[in-house]
Amino acid sequence: MTLRRPPVPLAPGLSRGLSIASLIFGLIVLLIMLIVWWRIFSKAGYSGALSLLMFVPLANVILLFVFAFGTWPIEREIERLRALAQRRPK
Repeated sequence: MTLRRPPVPLAPGLSRGLSIASLIFGLIVLLIMLIVWWRIFSKAGYSGALSLLMFVPLANVILLFVFAFGTWPIEREIERLRALAQRRPK
């Protein structure tokens, strides 16, 4: 009967360094996504804080449908301004 030894890690410090690098990279990507969603929601007339819901499963899908098929606050403002401009005498 032959006893098997567990594999010896080649460089234990390397795997720890890669884990830390992966964590930092992931946090940077999440921050960039947050900034992008914040800007999109702000430009549409919604609160930028709604972008935090994009990280909540199921809430992000519902929010995307509301965002895609609902009337944005900025659209309501544009319609109101157009109606005011048409009522003004020239």
